[in-house]
Amino acid sequence: MRKGKAKKRILLPDPRFNDTLVTRFVNNLMISGNKNAAYKIFYGAIDKVAQVTSEDGIEVWRKAISNISPAVEVKSRRVGGANYQIPMEVRPERKTALAMKWLTDFSRVRKEKSMVDKLAAEIIAASKEEGSAYKRKEDTHRMAEANKAFAHFRF
Repeated sequence: MRKGKAKKRILLPDPRFNDTLVTRFVNNLMISGNKNAAYKIFYGAIDKVAQVTSEDGIEVWRKAISNISPAVEVKSRRVGGANYQIPMEVRPERKTALAMKWLTDFSRVRKEKSMVDKLAAEIIAASKEEGSAYKRKEDTHRMAEANKAFAHFRF
């Protein structure tokens, strides 16, 4: 690295829940700079989740994020001409980033009609420990478990 680490940008909390985690998620959900549209999608999905589960929508979303946050992941490392998948612990910041990314990506490919419905369905599924995003977390953990023998190559 030639220069120092990039400074962490300070995010403003969202207007409805006054939470910076929501702002991070909306920024992840946003396409082509349409933040207003992203907020509408997110708030619509949270309302739908609250309606379907008859619980607080934001709490169900937080539970979903914590359920799909991975604890370990594998990173590729070249040792003596061979590539090894080495299990590494995930930093807390990256945990939430991966969880948010998986939630948005897998909600986009769902079969529901609107993005609000897709996101709401994926949030509900993740909070119940099912759905594609949760499956990705399980697969990541399984891969790390399978490659535990190479943990001594950690850098």
